[in-house]
Amino acid sequence: MAQLRIALAQTNPTVGDLAANADRLIVWTRDAAERGAHLVVFTEMFLTGYPVEDLVLRTSFVDASIKALEEVAHRLEREGLGELPVVVGYVDRTGLAPRTGQPKGAPLDAAALLHKGEVVTRTAKHHLPNYGVFDEYRYFVRGDRLPVFRLHGVDVAIAVCEDLWQDGGPVSVVGQAGAGLLVVPNASPYEKEKDDVRLELCARRAREAGCALVYVNQVGGQDELVFDGDSIVVDGSGELLARAGQFTEELLVVDLDLPASQAETGTSPYDAGDGSTITVERLVLSADPVAPYPP
Repeated sequence: MAQLRIALAQTNPTVGDLAANADRLIVWTRDAAERGAHLVVFTEMFLTGYPVEDLVLRTSFVDASIKALEEVAHRLEREGLGELPVVVGYVDRTGLAPRTGQPKGAPLDAAALLHKGEVVTRTAKHHLPNYGVFDEYRYFVRGDRLPVFRLHGVDVAIAVCEDLWQDGGPVSVVGQAGAGLLVVPNASPYEKEKDDVRLELCARRAREAGCALVYVNQVGGQDELVFDGDSIVVDGSGELLARAGQFTEELLVVDLDLPASQAETGTSPYDAGDGSTITVERLVLSADPVAPYPP
């Protein structure tokens, strides 16, 4: 087994204010570093705020989001925080021309891993919610990757929000990919008794994947939506290990005992069980476990 200390940044980003959100990322990452974290996970589309709605159809806004991501990675390095890996949500694009019926510019609801001043890997939401308060077919195209990065000997997978809620897609191949931890940035609106639904969902997905799961949700309000936080950590059997408060910003720091990975690095395709193929992309940040420490 290997130890990891994970910091969940349950935050209230401001839609459209990339500079202020980047400043907040630096502040919260510094706090996590001072508390000895080995990994910080921010919320879905933290750099841009969520939901951005028609802003994402502006080429200049997507350009600004990508630039802000790269700049904040460099800034972390300059401010002495580059050694601490950061997972953060933002808006990206596919780089391919959109097909008929897809949104202008083919935007992505994306998440990235930042380390040592660089954007190390990127992924994007596969399942796009288009029900209730969600209208994401209008704004995004779906992703088809599952990044798995080795951190102090533990393989950590990244998926985005709705991919946890729906069967198939990236989360369905986490177990096959051999991940010891799944981290999921979220922007999940409040509903009555949704806290019970979230916990049951996280526990079920952890059991299915056979690994611990970190669910990081935002707080605050945007337009008619209210976000309640309620970030959750469960182990591979679905047992609740830690939970953040509701309707409050919080840096929740949790020590986890996780299986050390023996998997080979490289890229592999997997049947996602929903008619699509998910490409698992493995990379190594640090192969050696941290020295044992008291939690």
